Amino acid sequence: MNIEKLNIPTKTIITVVIGITLFFNSVYTVNEGHIGIVKRFSEAKEQVNPGLHFKVPFIDSVEEIEVRTRKNEEKMASSTKEQMPVTIVVSVNWTVDKTAALELYKQYGGLTQFENRILDPRFRSATKDVIPRYDAEKLIQDRASAIQEIELNFIEEMKDFPVTVDNIQIENIQLPAKYLTSIETKQTEKNLADAEKHRLARQNLEAQRDVNTAKAKADGIRLVAIAEAESIRIKGLAEAEAITAKAKALGNNPLIVKLTEAQNWDGKLPSTILGSSNMPILDMREK
Repeated sequence: MNIEKLNIPTKTIITVVIGITLFFNSVYTVNEGHIGIVKRFSEAKEQVNPGLHFKVPFIDSVEEIEVRTRKNEEKMASSTKEQMPVTIVVSVNWTVDKTAALELYKQYGGLTQFENRILDPRFRSATKDVIPRYDAEKLIQDRASAIQEIELNFIEEMKDFPVTVDNIQIENIQLPAKYLTSIETKQTEKNLADAEKHRLARQNLEAQRDVNTAKAKADGIRLVAIAEAESIRIKGLAEAEAITAKAKALGNNPLIVKLTEAQNWDGKLPSTILGSSNMPILDMREK
């Protein structure tokens, strides 16, 4: 397109270009998860939240500070309680206080400078202060305790700064290969000892269960015997009482004897009749 054919004055074109340039230099955006630091002639003046904003073109500039959780990782050499050399990798998650982003920028010139001058050195110091309190075996088997101590130390170190410490982890522990082998051997022996202890405990439990079963069975037999003896005793008492009652009844009424004899008679006549002298006087048997 030939501008001259449009008959647009040169001044107008220049004005439009300048206007567009001024517009694009007046508008800026701050990304989510960041705070914008507005600087005028390189001096930090204010902080703004994420979104669309306007500034004085060519005079103001904007620099963003991340206020999302950041992760810093440190690899350092130290020694354990028994003076065993150890290389440890630790990490920390931390977050800048949104309301204090401007002050942090004014004091340290940005997050990189803050990390290099404040956060990283104190994190290394907090870690190196804790590691020598642990022997190598405990450091490997109980990282949680060491992590908790490092975290407490680091939070104390950072209490005067506008940041929040979220999480600390021991990512890796490197010990001499020879010592790692001895730890593995010791752990294997411990596992075998625990297994043997468990086996003996199980045998004792089974033996105790057999004893309890035998005792219960013996108690059952004893209770049955006691019950049978009690039954016999009660039956004997009942029979004795019956005999006593029968004897008393016989004594009070002699006819009961005749009745009993009649009830027990088999229907046959006696073969002999005795006299008063117990000598037979009559033989009644059939000839």
